[in-house]
Amino acid sequence: MTSELSLPRTAVPLGITDPVESARAELKAALAAIEEKANVPKRVAKATDRGVTQARAFAQRQPAAAVAAVVGVAAAVGVFVWGAVRLYTR
Repeated sequence: MTSELSLPRTAVPLGITDPVESARAELKAALAAIEEKANVPKRVAKATDRGVTQARAFAQRQPAAAVAAVVGVAAAVGVFVWGAVRLYTR
């Protein structure tokens, strides 16, 4: 096989002249793309990791604002839960 640099799994390598090999490479790339798109737990894990990394960077850059954001979110969740329980118990 030709020397491949670092191709993504969803890419079809260039220079394939055999139509059967070309079809196989295209099918392999299409299946990889479908797997990437349909694997929701993996996508959620990646998004969560990105969010945690961004939150940590924000907390290191602006600790006071990070504390204020945490307190604000906690207060909003508390008000939401209080309101939901109050509506439920009426």
